[in-house]
Amino acid sequence: MKSAGLPRRIDHLGRIVIPAELRRLLGINEGDYIQFSAEDGRVVIDKLEERCTFCGATSDLTQFRSKLVCAACRADLAGTRPATAE
Repeated sequence: MKSAGLPRRIDHLGRIVIPAELRRLLGINEGDYIQFSAEDGRVVIDKLEERCTFCGATSDLTQFRSKLVCAACRADLAGTRPATAE
């Protein structure tokens, strides 16, 4: 992985600012969710795409009890669509 050469200092609350250039490059916008993880001694930041909690679909999402659910899974849960064998 190539370094972007954009050092930032962590403040007293553990916060950092992701440089605007890097946010633009990665398509990270205000309000997006990101996830932090550790791999081989490095901090990895991944942008979380909004997906259905059950099937991973990215379209026709609705929030239900703080979870995103697609139309097909909503229908399955409501019993209005027969379940498909996988």
